[in-house]
Amino acid sequence: MKFQNIPPHINYGYVHDEDMRVLAIDIGGTKFTLGAFECGRLTLRESRITDRSGGPAWMFSQIERIFDEWRQKGFQPDSCGIGFGGPVHFSSQTVTLSTHVAGWAEYPLVENVKRLTGAPAIMDNDANVGALGEACHGAGRGADPLFYMTLSTGIGGGMVIDGRVYRGADSFAGEIGHLTIVPDGPDCLCGSRGCYERMCCGLWLERDYGKPAKELLLEPEFVRRYVVYLARGLKAALMLLNPARIVIGGGISKAGERLFVPLREELGRQMTSWSRARRTVVPAELGDDSVLYGALALAGTLQPSDLATTRVSQI
Repeated sequence: MKFQNIPPHINYGYVHDEDMRVLAIDIGGTKFTLGAFECGRLTLRESRITDRSGGPAWMFSQIERIFDEWRQKGFQPDSCGIGFGGPVHFSSQTVTLSTHVAGWAEYPLVENVKRLTGAPAIMDNDANVGALGEACHGAGRGADPLFYMTLSTGIGGGMVIDGRVYRGADSFAGEIGHLTIVPDGPDCLCGSRGCYERMCCGLWLERDYGKPAKELLLEPEFVRRYVVYLARGLKAALMLLNPARIVIGGGISKAGERLFVPLREELGRQMTSWSRARRTVVPAELGDDSVLYGALALAGTLQPSDLATTRVSQI
């Protein structure tokens, strides 16, 4: 299966046959999750904590164990969709790297999943896949253009424009986490300073403040200061893209209205006075499963010829 000729955006309108089975994989810096979809319904789901010291070899061994258990229960996918927590070169279907877990650069994840399952697989970064999930099945339905941001261990962004994921010329559009929002700010893992991710993601909040984000967001004074930085990145998205809606997913978004109310207020203060761009900012509707449902949609872009080729190769 060749992806070299796929454009930088992909229509997610292709729909599986009613009896299609899909393995969805969400690989993050804190946890990873597998989901089994049958007839569009999530029937099996398992999530485990990521062992960052174990790298991709440990991660894939866990995926193998879970899949083997599911296969013994009778689950055999027709296709697989993968959301990876880091930059992905979409046209070549390769992992660029993970800034949070060492060893992922150029790791043959797609090929290994195809070998394991005997089914075709397709991958994108988790923010793009989460954007697909929310656009197709969640809080982004009916909103176009849609901007989705994952706010968790790291920060990523995905754009759905005219019903398609927009990836840019080289697959690296949407990387809002590495906009500089504090010039000469603290060092980021990417090598720059004062990045949006460095100031607002869960990994750095815990390192800087000595508490997990979940606890910090119970403190109104912390939230008041935090949303100043958070709004800066969203303002950039609004000014550049003018999306119909911004959907925020990831673990930090679970703080709900105690985060979103002050965030909307701060964003209103920061927005350019003459701009009439809408400022609709909502939490993800699918919770922890935005990427799984996006992986389902992404797998739906595989063409029937891809499915047939893989099935023949297994005979």
